[in-house]
Amino acid sequence: MQVRPNRSEELFLRLGYNRFYDLYDEIMADDFWEQEDWYRFSKVSNIFAVYSELLTYEPFKYVLEALKRQRPPMESEIGGPMFKFVRNILAHFPFFEKWDDVWFSKDLVNWLKEGLTIDLFLKKYTGHQEVEYRFWEADKQRMTYTSIRFPQEYGENKIYLKDLIAEKDGTRFSLIMMWQILNTQVESAGEKV
Repeated sequence: MQVRPNRSEELFLRLGYNRFYDLYDEIMADDFWEQEDWYRFSKVSNIFAVYSELLTYEPFKYVLEALKRQRPPMESEIGGPMFKFVRNILAHFPFFEKWDDVWFSKDLVNWLKEGLTIDLFLKKYTGHQEVEYRFWEADKQRMTYTSIRFPQEYGENKIYLKDLIAEKDGTRFSLIMMWQILNTQVESAGEKV
């Protein structure tokens, strides 16, 4: 059953999809990775934020549930909670200007209150084994291999985002997965837009 968005959802989806696809095209281009660190960081932060907001559209909850049953292990968890976690780290700790400098610790995450979203994610997935992926870019005729790693410890130690997801290949993989998830709803969202 297709869910038809109401009028305000249509506007939200149209704006979100347009922004996502514009950023996607820019970030996936090879010359994007030649830009300054701060420029890349701002664009990547922005696309994680846009994607996380789009995931609030209720049908995506069902898409992520279907991924748990139909796709390789951890794809749903990475496409949902992991990407939201990255968005939350980038949004809630805006102290950094480049990907490789972003770090967090239990003290930083819980500076205000323990048990919020970032803390819950880290408590659940710390110690989880690495997940390896490959992705094919037909337009570039290349296969890229990347890993998504989870912290082995979550305490007072600094945990660097670059150790969980590599900036270039990890981001490109993340965007491809986001694109696939978002495209499950494009047709129904676009029918009335």
